[in-house]
Amino acid sequence: MPFRPLGWMFSSDLAVDLGTANTLVYVRGEGIVLNEPSVVAISQPDHSLLAVGHAAKAMLGRAPGSIQVLRPLRHGVIADFDTTERMLQYFITTVRRRRSLVHPRIVLTVPSGITQVEKRAVRDTAQQAGAREVFLIEQAMAAAVGAGLPIQEPGGHMIVDIGGGTTEVAILSLAGIVYSKSVRIAGDEMNESIIQYVRKAYNLLIGERQAEDVKIALGSARPDGGESETWAVKGRDLIDGFPKTVAVSREEIRDALRDPVMAVVGAVQACLEQAPPELAADIADKGIVLTGGGALLTGLATLLHEETDLSIAISAEPLACVAHGAGKLLDHLDLLRRVAIGT
Repeated sequence: MPFRPLGWMFSSDLAVDLGTANTLVYVRGEGIVLNEPSVVAISQPDHSLLAVGHAAKAMLGRAPGSIQVLRPLRHGVIADFDTTERMLQYFITTVRRRRSLVHPRIVLTVPSGITQVEKRAVRDTAQQAGAREVFLIEQAMAAAVGAGLPIQEPGGHMIVDIGGGTTEVAILSLAGIVYSKSVRIAGDEMNESIIQYVRKAYNLLIGERQAEDVKIALGSARPDGGESETWAVKGRDLIDGFPKTVAVSREEIRDALRDPVMAVVGAVQACLEQAPPELAADIADKGIVLTGGGALLTGLATLLHEETDLSIAISAEPLACVAHGAGKLLDHLDLLRRVAIGT
């Protein structure tokens, strides 16, 4: 067994990236120990918890009427308070098992556009799940820390975090957010655009999981030379009601994604237009950093470069960047208290 400081068993501090699509939990001293879909399956007769995370996601679109499969977070905020509380409690209990009996200090990431009511709901959920102290951190700030940006320096940095429910765009300097814009268009909206395109073009009804698979396989933000590539999409024919398979091309999916992609580009441009002159000069020198699952969309970085004429970099671990950043702040309590937002 590796040597650890005597007090390690009493340290149970956690950072939770409570995302619309996935929830990641970071344990201080260990790193990310849990990465599960933010999905819950509940038995309708007695409202008992049947499954959470990957097991629940596998039931999406496949469960009988006696089982309700829910995604309790929408657009980065809590849509179903009770179910979110039960999900968070499950994840925290899973992580803390065999680690510590001490109630943890918890850092939770939230979108910059969150309301006071939503802040209280998130804080209350964490407290009900067993936290002794709760800190709320804006996702853009956590993403910047996770990406390794020197946020405490007097220089402008721009971060774009494209998650499942929201896209967070922010300009940071001196450990503060100078300007931010949160738009509720991100991965989920891209999936919905694919669902609507396939429905309109082929009279075929497909589910969220199928749309996400197509997005990952064929999704792109601009032409990349692979337009002839196709993917077999399976669903239900809306005319005769039978199962059906159609082949969709990369070009079709790019067209389907155009509106949400340009909404992300528009949010970046709007943020740049609000940058103070000195910080705008810093951003011109340093460029923009992309994080979140949406950063992996083929051609998005190139499209943003073409639209802004700035250098665009994708963080090393875009899917885990927010969780890593929130986790790193647990080792710097002074900075954590400085950047935390109140209710």
